[in-house]
Formats: sequence, C-alpha cells, structure tokens
Amino acid sequence: MTTVLLADDQEMVRTGFRLILSAEPGIEVVGEAGTGVEAVTRARELRPDVVLMDIRMPELDGLEATRALTADPTPPRVVVVTTFDLDEYVYGALRAGACGFLLKDAGPRLLVEAVRAAAAGDALVSPSITVRLLERLTEPVAAPRLPEPLSPRELDVVRAVARGRTNNEIAAELFVSLSTVKTHLANVQAKLDARNRVEIAAWAWEHQLVT
Repeated sequence: MTTVLLADDQEMVRTGFRLILSAEPGIEVVGEAGTGVEAVTRARELRPDVVLMDIRMPELDGLEATRALTADPTPPRVVVVTTFDLDEYVYGALRAGACGFLLKDAGPRLLVEAVRAAAAGDALVSPSITVRLLERLTEPVAAPRLPEPLSPRELDVVRAVARGRTNNEIAAELFVSLSTVKTHLANVQAKLDARNRVEIAAWAWEHQLVT
C-alpha cells in the first residue's frame, strides 16, 4: 500500500486529490496539510511514502518544506504540484530533492501515475514542464563538464529523459530492451551523482545537451 500526504493551502484541491487517489487500488491518503510547516510536521509524524507538495503555501513555501523533508534520514518521495508551469520556484524544488513535477490541471491519470512512479523510486516529469520549465529556468553553461565521461548511448538516454520520455518510450526510440534502459540510467545516475531522473533532466538542460 502506497501512503500519501497531501500538502496544499486550498482545501478544494486537497479534497479533489483525495477523491481521485482514494479510488485507486493500492493508494491510501493518510493525511493533509494546509501550510508548509504543517506539511513537514505531518510528514514526519505519518511517514508517508509520497508527499504531494504545493509550491505556494503560507508559513513555509513548498521549496523550503521539500528541502527540509528530503534532508531527513529516511525522506518521503516529494512530488511538486504547481498551478503555473513557469513557476520560478519549481526549478529550486528540483534542486531541493523533489522527484517529480505535476500541474494541478494535469488530470487524474497523471496524478495517479506521478504517485505510483514516485513510490516505485522513479519520477514522472511531464514533458510540458520538462521542456518549458527547465529550458527557461536553467542557467546555461559554457560547455558540458562531465564528472566521468558518458557513453554515446548513455547520452542518448539522458537526452530522452530530458525530453520527458518514460523508460518504455526510450526503449522504443532507441530499439533496446527496457532492462538496458534501466542499466544505462543507473550508470548515468552514478556518474552524475544524480538522485533521480529529474536531476538527470536538469543536468542535461544545464549543459545544453537538448535542442
């Protein structure tokens, strides 16, 4: 059973998310929070698998709340939920340890997929957010600087991740097996010291590897 904490200052949003997620087998909403401070407190009390974190909340914004939770010894998986696909705080939330991005109007299917992906240790990055947010909010650098050289195939996988492709889509595009994609991703994460595919995507945009 995947447990979820809903953190949003709008009760209607929390209610809508609860109704959607509670109807899904294997997902249980264990609590809600209306402020950033409450989100951190409730997450540490309830220890949910996944926290759906709004960005703009009173007392403590979602960025700081995410940073606080991901610094815990056994952190929950935090999925950032935002109304604006160009919210200036979302990129900072990625760097604070968020494992996924979701627009509030993305729809029930993506909401459920984001929770399941986060619980499985993966990350759902909506292509619309990946392309428009990371492209605009990432500061360009002069040239790629690799901690350890990536192979041409690993770079192909990195570019696909940065475009918001799922593992199955990457496998189909590159004509390789799903297990091969996962192996490449594991190697890339180790070489880049990246915690998840969101950080891989951010790295690719930072180093202008995506056109």
